[in-house]
Amino acid sequence: LRGRVVMVGRDIGTVVLPEADLKIYLDASAEQRARRRYDEIIARGGKADYKEILAGVRKRDKIDSTRAHSPLKAAQDAVVIDSDHLKADEAFAKVVALLATKVVALMATKEESPCK
Repeated sequence: LRGRVVMVGRDIGTVVLPEADLKIYLDASAEQRARRRYDEIIARGGKADYKEILAGVRKRDKIDSTRAHSPLKAAQDAVVIDSDHLKADEAFAKVVALLATKVVALMATKEESPCK
């Protein structure tokens, strides 16, 4: 890829773009992800069973983390953000702050480089 790009996916930092300048792994416990999904369904007027949703999240986690090809895991050099106790806008703000810091660092490196 040429230029700068933001990509989201389960194996972007480990398989698709392992050389990316910034890798962020947004994490949350199975319980929190199930709670968020439950709340979202209820807010839309749907019916949901928290225990059933939690079982589904745990099942998917097991499948994703143990599969042979590109198992779900944070890249070794990824910044891991635990979003269990963060609202969506707070998690977003952390990502934006990391990105801004990385962009400034990359620009400083470019300015010092003889190959401008």
